[in-house]
Amino acid sequence: MHRIGYLTAIGVLTILGLAGSAVAQGGAVGADAASLRTEIEKQRALIEAQQQQLEQLRAALAGQSARLEELSRAVKPEAVATVPAAAMPAPASAPAPSPLQLHIGTASITPVGFMDFTSVFRTSTGGSGIGTNFGAIPYANTTAGKLTESRFSGQNSRVGFRVDAQAGQTSVLGYLESDFLGFSPGNAAVSSNSNSLRLRLYWVDLKRNKLEILAGQSWSLLTPNRKGLSPLPGDLFYGQAIDVNYLAGLTWGRNPQLRLVYHPRDTVAVGLSLEAAEQYGGGSAGGSVVTLPAALAASYASQLNTGGNTFGVPNLHPDVIGKIAFDPKWKRAAHFEIAGLLSDFRFYNPLTAQHYTATGGGAAFNFNVEAAKNFRFVVNSYYSDGGGRWLFGQAPDLIIRPDGKPSLIHAASTVSGLEYQATPNTLWYAYYGGIYIKRNFSADPATGQLSGYGYTGSPDSQNRAIQEATFGVTRTLWKNSNYGALSFMAQYAYLTRSPWYAAAGHAPNAAVNMVFLNLRYALPGAPPPAK
Repeated sequence: MHRIGYLTAIGVLTILGLAGSAVAQGGAVGADAASLRTEIEKQRALIEAQQQQLEQLRAALAGQSARLEELSRAVKPEAVATVPAAAMPAPASAPAPSPLQLHIGTASITPVGFMDFTSVFRTSTGGSGIGTNFGAIPYANTTAGKLTESRFSGQNSRVGFRVDAQAGQTSVLGYLESDFLGFSPGNAAVSSNSNSLRLRLYWVDLKRNKLEILAGQSWSLLTPNRKGLSPLPGDLFYGQAIDVNYLAGLTWGRNPQLRLVYHPRDTVAVGLSLEAAEQYGGGSAGGSVVTLPAALAASYASQLNTGGNTFGVPNLHPDVIGKIAFDPKWKRAAHFEIAGLLSDFRFYNPLTAQHYTATGGGAAFNFNVEAAKNFRFVVNSYYSDGGGRWLFGQAPDLIIRPDGKPSLIHAASTVSGLEYQATPNTLWYAYYGGIYIKRNFSADPATGQLSGYGYTGSPDSQNRAIQEATFGVTRTLWKNSNYGALSFMAQYAYLTRSPWYAAAGHAPNAAVNMVFLNLRYALPGAPPPAK
């Protein structure tokens, strides 16, 4: 602008100078006057052009000034201070957009699920469908133990959806998942094979800053994680097995719960969960029922869930589960966690009009480490005193003594193994799972016999140990991030169970060989394979 003003002043002075010279000469020569007029016109045109350029520059500077004011308002220190960077919530872990994803407002809705065609062959007839009742495989000297079993099923197919949204500074994640392993009528396998829809998971998770709260039906916090304390199926460990009852020795449950998680660091998560309790006396998923004292059998049968009480059993308060998870930022992936369980049991003896209470609990230490590239080493261990229900119901929580007092049963388990991602499309795995259930019994004065669990003369369904060795492969045949994936899966398992007592002439243990084959088409929004 200064330069333009300087040029304008020079032009004016030049004109005045020429005009003054002409006046001084008195207009002596007509040709000189004509030349003067021409020069004046040139100078006038130059001034007008300079004025136009000046107006354009003024307009441009005004626009730049307005833009600078907008930017200044956007980055004012007081505006930034209202939402510190450390307090900003982590973005929702929404899946990548796919043709199946719907958007309503700021929420994204993604269908999840897969279609399974499952084939199972067993060298004895377990009678449990495609899921294995680990604690009830038949003995070789029984009719079921001398007959093989072959099944086709689509029951493990799953349907559901997830919702990801941002409500202010709060990340919202909702998850629904169902399968068709619910109640099956007695004639289900005869013609229609109409398998019932079953609720697996239905929860909402809110995360803001370092706090996270979950409510609904989810995998128990006691279930081993692969990553942090995430409730998403792909971040949990329940093995790569096709068996819909997973692995013998796995601690797990899918329960109504209220969970609070605190993230003090990116690598540390601390969780506390209140989960649905159940006073369990065995009888579910192949597990054996405890023997009650004769005088208390009628009154205590309704106070213990033995696999058929549904919601009729009293419970003192929810089970309390705590867990701390560490995910160090090493060169290779690693995850460590420690978990604890607290359960209380309460009974009433109508014969003596007395209440009895017992407190049980358990502890778990789990880890998985990428020992070499794409090669994972997994160890999960659990020990409990009154926590057998969490072993897929394979062990009772307690027995009842003749005076009506509860006495806890010790139970322990492990699932350890290897997982190897040989190629991007081929995953191999091998696991060993084991369960040990300690005996606990007392003399029954009403009969002169023993009662409880694992005593001499007890039913051969009261197991001392259950062990499983299994290996398998998952091969991805075709995959597209927008249209899903097609996989072929194969698993072999050898399962044994040993009772505390086997009557004369009875087999000392039961064993079965099992082969699972599965063809799966997964939707693009389905949970990724567990890693």
